[in-house]
Amino acid sequence: MIKNLVRGLGALSLALVPLLPPPAAQTAQAAQAAPAAEVTTLADAVGLLKVTEENRAGYTRASFRHWTAGEDTADGCDTSAEVLLAEAVVAPTVGTGCKLTGGRWTSYFDGQEVTDAGSLDVAHTVALGEAWDSGASAWTAGRREAYANDQAADASLVAVTSRTNRRKSDHDPADWMPPSPEVQCRYTGEWVSTKLRWQLTADDRELEALKVYAEGPCEDTIVRYAPVT
Repeated sequence: MIKNLVRGLGALSLALVPLLPPPAAQTAQAAQAAPAAEVTTLADAVGLLKVTEENRAGYTRASFRHWTAGEDTADGCDTSAEVLLAEAVVAPTVGTGCKLTGGRWTSYFDGQEVTDAGSLDVAHTVALGEAWDSGASAWTAGRREAYANDQAADASLVAVTSRTNRRKSDHDPADWMPPSPEVQCRYTGEWVSTKLRWQLTADDRELEALKVYAEGPCEDTIVRYAPVT
Protein backbone atom coordinates (compact mmCIF):
# COMPACT_ATOMS: atom_id res chain seq x y z
CA MET A 1 0.00 0.00 0.00
CA ILE A 2 2.82 2.40 0.91
CA LYS A 3 4.56 1.64 -2.38
CA ASN A 4 1.36 2.36 -4.27
CA LEU A 5 1.03 5.68 -2.44
CA VAL A 6 4.60 6.65 -3.32
CA ARG A 7 4.01 5.72 -6.97
CA GLY A 8 0.82 7.79 -6.95
CA LEU A 9 2.59 10.84 -5.56
CA GLY A 10 5.39 10.44 -8.10
CA ALA A 11 2.92 10.28 -10.95
CA LEU A 12 1.15 13.37 -9.64
CA SER A 13 4.45 15.27 -9.49
CA LEU A 14 5.31 14.30 -13.06
CA ALA A 15 1.88 15.35 -14.20
CA LEU A 16 2.33 18.81 -12.67
CA VAL A 17 5.75 19.50 -14.19
CA PRO A 18 4.53 20.23 -17.75
CA LEU A 19 2.20 22.90 -16.36
CA LEU A 20 5.24 25.08 -15.56
CA PRO A 21 7.08 26.49 -18.60
CA PRO A 22 10.80 25.74 -18.78
CA PRO A 23 13.21 28.59 -17.91
CA ALA A 24 13.84 29.36 -21.58
CA ALA A 25 10.12 29.71 -22.19
CA GLN A 26 9.75 31.96 -19.14
CA THR A 27 12.53 34.18 -20.49
CA ALA A 28 10.87 34.33 -23.89
CA GLN A 29 7.54 35.22 -22.30
CA ALA A 30 9.18 38.03 -20.33
CA ALA A 31 10.82 39.35 -23.49
CA GLN A 32 7.48 39.32 -25.26
CA ALA A 33 5.86 41.21 -22.39
CA ALA A 34 8.46 44.01 -22.45
CA PRO A 35 7.90 46.63 -25.16
CA ALA A 36 10.53 46.50 -27.88
CA ALA A 37 12.75 49.56 -28.22
CA GLU A 38 12.16 51.63 -31.34
CA VAL A 39 15.23 52.93 -33.15
CA THR A 40 15.05 55.58 -35.86
CA THR A 41 16.67 58.74 -37.17
CA LEU A 42 15.91 62.04 -35.50
CA ALA A 43 14.16 63.34 -38.62
CA ASP A 44 11.90 60.30 -38.79
CA ALA A 45 11.25 60.48 -35.04
CA VAL A 46 10.21 64.12 -35.31
CA GLY A 47 7.84 63.09 -38.09
CA LEU A 48 6.15 60.66 -35.68
CA LEU A 49 5.13 63.41 -33.27
CA LYS A 50 1.46 64.29 -33.27
CA VAL A 51 0.95 68.06 -33.52
CA THR A 52 -1.72 69.78 -31.42
CA GLU A 53 -2.21 73.05 -29.55
CA GLU A 54 -0.97 73.09 -25.98
CA ASN A 55 -3.25 73.74 -23.01
CA ARG A 56 -1.90 74.63 -19.55
CA ALA A 57 -5.34 74.88 -17.91
CA GLY A 58 -5.50 73.19 -14.51
CA TYR A 59 -1.78 72.44 -14.19
CA THR A 60 0.00 72.23 -10.83
CA ARG A 61 3.23 70.38 -10.03
CA ALA A 62 1.26 68.49 -7.39
CA SER A 63 -0.55 66.76 -10.25
CA PHE A 64 2.63 64.68 -10.69
CA ARG A 65 3.52 62.86 -7.46
CA HIS A 66 7.29 62.83 -7.01
CA TRP A 67 9.74 61.87 -5.70
CA THR A 68 8.73 58.33 -4.78
CA ALA A 69 10.75 55.53 -3.17
CA GLY A 70 12.69 54.81 -6.36
CA GLU A 71 13.49 51.53 -8.06
CA ASP A 72 15.10 50.06 -4.93
CA THR A 73 12.50 50.61 -2.24
CA ALA A 74 14.84 49.20 0.41
CA ASP A 75 17.80 51.56 -0.09
CA GLY A 76 16.27 54.53 1.73
CA CYS A 77 16.79 56.80 -1.29
CA ASP A 78 14.05 58.42 -3.33
CA THR A 79 13.95 58.62 -7.12
CA SER A 80 15.99 61.81 -7.36
CA ALA A 81 18.75 60.47 -5.11
CA GLU A 82 18.90 57.23 -7.10
CA VAL A 83 19.34 59.26 -10.31
CA LEU A 84 22.18 61.21 -8.68
CA LEU A 85 23.82 57.94 -7.65
CA ALA A 86 23.40 56.47 -11.13
CA GLU A 87 24.87 59.50 -12.89
CA ALA A 88 27.80 60.15 -10.56
CA VAL A 89 31.18 60.12 -12.28
CA VAL A 90 32.72 59.49 -8.86
CA ALA A 91 30.33 57.82 -6.44
CA PRO A 92 29.37 59.82 -3.36
CA THR A 93 29.17 58.45 0.16
CA VAL A 94 25.60 57.56 1.14
CA GLY A 95 24.82 58.43 4.74
CA THR A 96 21.81 58.17 7.02
CA GLY A 97 18.60 59.21 5.30
CA CYS A 98 20.38 58.89 1.94
CA LYS A 99 22.44 62.01 2.54
CA LEU A 100 25.03 62.20 -0.25
CA THR A 101 28.48 63.59 0.48
CA GLY A 102 31.47 63.83 -1.82
CA GLY A 103 31.22 62.44 -5.32
CA ARG A 104 31.46 64.18 -8.67
CA TRP A 105 29.03 64.80 -11.53
CA THR A 106 29.09 66.38 -14.98
CA SER A 107 26.03 68.47 -15.76
CA TYR A 108 25.54 67.76 -19.44
CA PHE A 109 23.35 70.81 -20.13
CA ASP A 110 26.26 73.17 -19.43
CA GLY A 111 29.33 70.94 -19.06
CA GLN A 112 29.91 71.99 -15.45
CA GLU A 113 31.79 69.68 -13.07
CA VAL A 114 29.95 69.47 -9.75
CA THR A 115 31.20 68.05 -6.45
CA ASP A 116 28.24 69.04 -4.27
CA ALA A 117 25.02 67.09 -4.77
CA GLY A 118 23.13 70.05 -3.31
CA SER A 119 24.07 72.10 -6.38
CA LEU A 120 22.25 69.69 -8.68
CA ASP A 121 18.65 69.25 -9.73
CA VAL A 122 17.23 66.07 -11.12
CA ALA A 123 15.46 67.52 -14.14
CA HIS A 124 12.68 66.06 -16.23
CA THR A 125 13.94 66.30 -19.80
CA VAL A 126 10.38 67.16 -20.81
CA ALA A 127 9.30 69.25 -17.84
CA LEU A 128 6.13 68.41 -15.95
CA GLY A 129 4.35 71.54 -17.18
CA GLU A 130 5.25 70.78 -20.78
CA ALA A 131 4.08 67.19 -20.33
CA TRP A 132 0.77 68.45 -18.96
CA ASP A 133 0.35 70.75 -21.97
CA SER A 134 1.16 67.89 -24.32
CA GLY A 135 -1.33 65.29 -23.16
CA ALA A 136 -0.61 64.39 -19.53
CA SER A 137 -3.58 66.46 -18.38
CA ALA A 138 -5.78 63.58 -19.61
CA TRP A 139 -3.78 60.87 -17.82
CA THR A 140 -4.63 59.08 -14.61
CA ALA A 141 -2.82 60.15 -11.45
CA GLY A 142 -0.94 56.83 -11.55
CA ARG A 143 0.41 57.42 -15.05
CA ARG A 144 1.51 60.95 -14.15
CA GLU A 145 3.33 59.54 -11.11
CA ALA A 146 5.05 56.96 -13.32
CA TYR A 147 6.11 59.71 -15.72
CA ALA A 148 7.49 61.92 -12.96
CA ASN A 149 9.61 59.07 -11.58
CA ASP A 150 10.61 57.33 -14.81
CA GLN A 151 13.95 55.62 -14.21
CA ALA A 152 13.47 52.99 -16.90
CA ALA A 153 14.72 55.32 -19.64
CA ASP A 154 18.00 57.19 -19.15
CA ALA A 155 16.69 60.17 -21.13
CA SER A 156 13.72 60.86 -18.83
CA LEU A 157 15.56 62.18 -15.76
CA VAL A 158 18.96 63.87 -15.75
CA ALA A 159 21.20 65.43 -13.08
CA VAL A 160 22.07 69.01 -14.03
CA THR A 161 23.12 72.21 -12.28
CA SER A 162 20.26 73.91 -10.50
CA ARG A 163 21.12 77.24 -12.15
CA THR A 164 20.78 75.88 -15.67
CA ASN A 165 17.69 73.88 -14.84
CA ARG A 166 16.00 77.06 -13.56
CA ARG A 167 16.72 78.71 -16.90
CA LYS A 168 15.33 75.74 -18.76
CA SER A 169 12.18 75.81 -16.61
CA ASP A 170 9.31 74.28 -18.59
CA HIS A 171 10.42 75.62 -21.98
CA ASP A 172 10.45 73.44 -25.10
CA PRO A 173 13.24 73.56 -27.73
CA ALA A 174 11.59 76.53 -29.47
CA ASP A 175 12.48 78.67 -26.43
CA TRP A 176 15.45 76.97 -24.77
CA MET A 177 18.37 74.74 -25.66
CA PRO A 178 21.38 73.68 -23.56
CA PRO A 179 24.04 76.40 -23.60
CA SER A 180 26.71 73.86 -24.63
CA PRO A 181 26.38 73.46 -28.44
CA GLU A 182 28.08 70.06 -28.37
CA VAL A 183 25.20 68.51 -26.43
CA GLN A 184 22.29 70.10 -28.29
CA CYS A 185 21.86 67.12 -30.61
CA ARG A 186 21.81 64.74 -27.65
CA TYR A 187 19.22 66.93 -25.96
CA THR A 188 17.05 67.16 -29.06
CA GLY A 189 17.12 63.39 -29.48
CA GLU A 190 16.29 62.79 -25.82
CA TRP A 191 13.46 65.34 -25.95
CA VAL A 192 11.87 63.58 -28.92
CA SER A 193 12.46 60.10 -27.48
CA THR A 194 10.74 61.11 -24.23
CA LYS A 195 7.74 62.51 -26.06
CA LEU A 196 7.41 59.37 -28.18
CA ARG A 197 7.96 57.10 -25.19
CA TRP A 198 4.99 58.68 -23.40
CA GLN A 199 2.90 59.51 -26.48
CA LEU A 200 3.08 63.25 -25.83
CA THR A 201 2.29 65.78 -28.55
CA ALA A 202 4.13 68.84 -29.88
CA ASP A 203 2.88 72.26 -30.90
CA ASP A 204 3.72 73.98 -34.18
CA ARG A 205 6.59 76.16 -32.89
CA GLU A 206 8.17 73.24 -31.09
CA LEU A 207 7.94 71.02 -34.17
CA GLU A 208 9.55 73.63 -36.40
CA ALA A 209 12.41 74.09 -33.91
CA LEU A 210 12.98 70.33 -33.79
CA LYS A 211 13.05 70.15 -37.59
CA VAL A 212 15.80 72.79 -37.72
CA TYR A 213 18.04 70.48 -35.71
CA ALA A 214 16.85 67.22 -37.26
CA GLU A 215 17.43 68.44 -40.81
CA GLY A 216 20.62 70.34 -40.01
CA PRO A 217 23.35 69.82 -37.40
CA CYS A 218 21.69 66.78 -35.82
CA GLU A 219 20.78 64.80 -38.95
CA ASP A 220 22.97 61.88 -37.81
CA THR A 221 21.36 61.65 -34.37
CA ILE A 222 19.68 58.33 -33.61
CA VAL A 223 16.59 58.18 -31.40
CA ARG A 224 15.81 55.15 -29.24
CA TYR A 225 12.67 54.79 -27.15
CA ALA A 226 10.48 52.10 -25.63
CA PRO A 227 6.81 53.15 -25.65
CA VAL A 228 4.98 53.08 -22.33
CA THR A 229 1.55 51.58 -22.78
